[in-house]
Amino acid sequence: MRDYIIKNTTIVNEGKSFNGEVLIKNGRIEKIATQIETPAGVIEINGEGKYLIPGAIDDQVHFREPGLTHKATIYTEAKAAIAGGVTSFMEMPNTVPPVFTQALLEDKYKLGAQYSLANYSFFMGTSQENWEEVLKTNDKKNEVCGVKIFMGASTGNLLVDNPLVLEKIFEGSELLIATHCEEESIIKKNKAALESTKAILEPSDHPIIRNEEACFESSFKAIQLAKKFNARLHILHISTAKELQLFSNMLPLAEKRITSEVCVHHLHFTANDYATKGNLIKCNPAIKAPENRAALWEGLLNDQLDVIATDHAPHAWDEKQGDYSHAHAGLPLVQHPVLLMLKYVKEGKLTMEKMVEKMSHAVATCFQIKERGFIREGYYADLVLVEEATYTVTNENILYKCGWSPLLGTHFPFQIHSTFVNGQLVYHKGVFDESVRGQRLQFTRS
Repeated sequence: MRDYIIKNTTIVNEGKSFNGEVLIKNGRIEKIATQIETPAGVIEINGEGKYLIPGAIDDQVHFREPGLTHKATIYTEAKAAIAGGVTSFMEMPNTVPPVFTQALLEDKYKLGAQYSLANYSFFMGTSQENWEEVLKTNDKKNEVCGVKIFMGASTGNLLVDNPLVLEKIFEGSELLIATHCEEESIIKKNKAALESTKAILEPSDHPIIRNEEACFESSFKAIQLAKKFNARLHILHISTAKELQLFSNMLPLAEKRITSEVCVHHLHFTANDYATKGNLIKCNPAIKAPENRAALWEGLLNDQLDVIATDHAPHAWDEKQGDYSHAHAGLPLVQHPVLLMLKYVKEGKLTMEKMVEKMSHAVATCFQIKERGFIREGYYADLVLVEEATYTVTNENILYKCGWSPLLGTHFPFQIHSTFVNGQLVYHKGVFDESVRGQRLQFTRS
């Protein structure tokens, strides 16, 4: 392993930006100071005119392996993440087969160790029948990011809406419970009502079918369960203004038992974009009317919404084509969340310090990740250098296996210059070093 020193850069960390230097030795941050004399044998990286931020941690991705590798693989999507400044990810259990046993969960960790350039963790999946297997994850609470419950429509048999099963998991899990919240009965009712009035459904019908009520009722139900059993609940991809009333900003994040996530596509697109993007922005929960996006930004900035993620969910190009009813739901996004949020930094929507808080610090705090998410001496050197220079999303620079992006043609004011993972310079000026793989995330849960 090589050692590095990042010289004369602007360090953005824990609410402050300051000029300084960072010494990386043996995969960790050895020293942070205004000036550091370069030790013998240490490689210098010129950080002048650039910003050094902690690597983003994406708490919700779908990398499709095993079983759906025509869409994506752990290798391809982790590589795309690295190019986008995402140094760690937490991946969902809706693969084929779904992750319903401890053996299948460990099989995923083996894939991560073999193929992922980024650090990795995998959620334990839930079904209507496997609650006893789910609770065995308690024995690995410092080695697994959490338990995932689809409390809304999903593929296969991942939907969990049996009240008794939900109570057993909320009562018994010692891990964070992450939920997809959309009320299935409301979705079915809305769809039936639309189908009775029009022959062919369109992409713009998606937020009508999966409306605000469906999201709110399911999120409310999850919160009631969490409060009943004092469970650690994290509700994923909040998409409505109405849901914000369910979340508080009165406690420090480390003391919250109920937390929330907002995704970059819900902060960027609105229902108006179906006219030009069509099925390319079909996702669950749906991208909704503009007033919801405005409320989500407000909730993010006032700390009702705790973290920013992508819900990266790639599909093959042909799976997104054709009529609305058959087009798959999900967007590939993990290569571009940092650049997208930096665009909003440039536009004055949020500060770079706030962006770093929501994409790195808060994720580490929320999940109790060990020694990551901050630029601190002794922590793993998961670091990203960004520079102010125009970057455009083109077909040629998209790294997703699916080969497309809903952000195609978007101009960003920043570029990713370098990405360090565990002190390894994995990405530098467009070139990858694939000689070392990422590490399994560890957690500090008592």
